[in-house]
Amino acid sequence: MLNLNVQGSLEMKKEDRCSVPVSRRHAFGVISLFSGCGGMDLGFVGGFDFLGKHYRKTGFHIVWANEISPAACKTYRANFAHPIIEGDIKDHIGTLPGGADVVIGGFPCQDISINGKMAGVAGKRSGLYTYISEAVRRTRPKVFVAENVGGLLLKQNEYSLKKILTDFNALGYDVSYHLYHAEQYGVPQTRERVIFVGTRKDMPHFIVPSPSTVRPVTAKEALEDLEALPEDKSMAHVWSKANASGEQGNRRLVADRPGYTIRAECHGNIQFHYCLSRRISMREAARIQSFPDNFVFSCGLRETERQIGNAVPPVLAWHIANAVKDVLLRSV
Repeated sequence: MLNLNVQGSLEMKKEDRCSVPVSRRHAFGVISLFSGCGGMDLGFVGGFDFLGKHYRKTGFHIVWANEISPAACKTYRANFAHPIIEGDIKDHIGTLPGGADVVIGGFPCQDISINGKMAGVAGKRSGLYTYISEAVRRTRPKVFVAENVGGLLLKQNEYSLKKILTDFNALGYDVSYHLYHAEQYGVPQTRERVIFVGTRKDMPHFIVPSPSTVRPVTAKEALEDLEALPEDKSMAHVWSKANASGEQGNRRLVADRPGYTIRAECHGNIQFHYCLSRRISMREAARIQSFPDNFVFSCGLRETERQIGNAVPPVLAWHIANAVKDVLLRSV
């Protein structure tokens, strides 16, 4: 898995990073909103390796991307060749291109998550899904994809779900949603996410991709080769020294099960290693989120925690991207 030199550090040659441009031959253009550090974008582009498996390029390429966090943009630029627009979406929505094949976005979930304030779409952050609607209205893509937490399907979020569906359906698209369990798609993590897919009326319907694995990847299978490595900032193999407390995030990973959901706002209280007397490192958290080892995190520990926890697992996004590609190919 890791390409280690004699010092035990991860070699990250520039040509090996995810920044190699995707081939434009038969490529489909993608607009990316709320891009974060690029988990969903990497999955849609493809061309990366994870736990010994190659996830081929999909034929998608990002034509426009936006993220408000300067730190997340810094990481994004370290991993992708195409540009990202840094700043508030409301200030840049007018710079969208005239059209694209697909619009994607993982709109903020803090007001919907069970770990958040449960304000629903009336909250300041989760109400930003309306900018996905606006991007779709302006560009009329063939397909759009919107991601949020599984908690959106809870009874207390019934109004929010209905409001989102009403707004998306008003765009003139056939809209469906599905609760994905990331561990069923090769991600070593029990992570539930709701994915909305809207297909334009002249397009075939979206078919949910079938699970890709019968047996989930365990925490030990994902992390075992990192156990003997000392801390190494060059590969983000650093960890929080926070002691156990009464707050969330103090569970210990179980070796023969997938990892627990990686949270964005863990404030150092990320889960403990299954056999070592420490919390997991950021590289280990990235593994649990299915980021390839050559994905560079350009920030400090706390910000990297946030970026990894906020991300869509690239491997899960890759499976969804291929199902979206199937819609586009069936329309020819």
